[in-house]
Amino acid sequence: MTDLILKGGTVVHENGRETADIAITGELISAIGAPGTLGDALEVVDVSGHHLIPGGIDMHVHFREPGYTHKEDWGTGTQAAAMGGVTTVFEMPNTNPPTRSAIELRQKQDCAQKACVDFGLYGLLAEDNIDEIPGLIEAGANAFKCFMGNTFGNLPSPSTGAMLEGFELIAASGLRISLHAETASIMAWRQAKLEAAGLSAPLHHIAARPEVVAIEAVARAAILAEWTGARIHVLHISSAGELRPLAEAKARGVDVTGETCPCYLFLDSRDYDRLGSIIRINPPVREEKDSKAIWDALQSGVVDMIATDHAPHTPEEKRKDIIWQADCGFPGVETQMPLMLTEVVAGRMTLEHYVRISSANPARAFGLYPMKGRLAVGAHADIAVLDMAREEIVQAARLHSRGKITPFEGRKTIGAPVHTLVRGCFVQRDRMLVPDMAGHGRQVTDIQSMPEAKPKNIEMSLAHLLSAGAVT
Repeated sequence: MTDLILKGGTVVHENGRETADIAITGELISAIGAPGTLGDALEVVDVSGHHLIPGGIDMHVHFREPGYTHKEDWGTGTQAAAMGGVTTVFEMPNTNPPTRSAIELRQKQDCAQKACVDFGLYGLLAEDNIDEIPGLIEAGANAFKCFMGNTFGNLPSPSTGAMLEGFELIAASGLRISLHAETASIMAWRQAKLEAAGLSAPLHHIAARPEVVAIEAVARAAILAEWTGARIHVLHISSAGELRPLAEAKARGVDVTGETCPCYLFLDSRDYDRLGSIIRINPPVREEKDSKAIWDALQSGVVDMIATDHAPHTPEEKRKDIIWQADCGFPGVETQMPLMLTEVVAGRMTLEHYVRISSANPARAFGLYPMKGRLAVGAHADIAVLDMAREEIVQAARLHSRGKITPFEGRKTIGAPVHTLVRGCFVQRDRMLVPDMAGHGRQVTDIQSMPEAKPKNIEMSLAHLLSAGAVT
């Protein structure tokens, strides 16, 4: 017998919507049909008046475990995701220790046993772990992260030579490489000069990281990807300027996707005086013209998806008089969906387009489609049930993350996920966490299926040359 029927809601796809019931058997959607036509179930939940969308897939979170669990851990981080309608997260490698080899990947897999939503794990691409990349792939890394620019954890940015070799190795696996695309040397030079001159106001953070650092880094990474056939993903797009090399790379056939985050859509340089060091994030929130351009790119498809760069810290770590001393980032996985749904209600985008950028496109880019990213028979029953009229106020004290500080404090939202289901089980119900769901989440390795790898210039790769004895 069917386990659960969600009855009478509006089912929203990326290309349309329908009034329908959804039947769930085990972990999967077993039927979608006209209201009242799906028979009996062990439980029937009336969702009339609500909209049902695929659960959010956030390709960019920092859950801080191991090493920084006073900021976050896998329990609190995935609970925040569940409250935010997010059913799958991909977690970054700048923990302590960083996820630089199979040993650290297995350690993180152990930490993630308390997750209540599904997850992927990034392996690190750095200067000093190139030889560890095959082992990370074998151990089940779902993607790779390359820090072209410095951020929390102070992981050294790899040289372009190391990047090229890393791209060659990862291209053969077909896995995607996500890039913190800022040029480290420019930023280090400029910040040192600013600090030496005693310039430490919040706006000096932008001065240390002008948009040219993103423009150069995106263009350089795209060239390496084009040469090697590696798949790449540009994280946290913050500037109008980097949209040009991104669009040009796509036009050349480079397999590149891009994301932005709510802070780059809703905040700009005018907010620095109001928020002070709270606003510090890498890359920085920039000018009003940047946010407008990114909104347009998100609508046109140049930017493929919305993510959060969920990066919690304590209030004490965020509030500093000297901007260089403030930790970078803030929580986001719980607030992204209400913030974006508010724009849907305001008519800035359709709910169908939101489904595309929050779930379908991430699933396709990282090999989770068709099991995730859609509401269809045979797919995982990962569902966010939305009340599009529900009004809430963002309050840091009520966030389920340990990072009780947000630049969106006091912001009114309209639209919220009132239920969240992960593989057929409620993890959030009636805006309350469902007890005892720790451990329900699992790594997506078993369903991940990237398109066939298409490495290029193999005969010139270091691995080929070394194995052939061409380099001694």
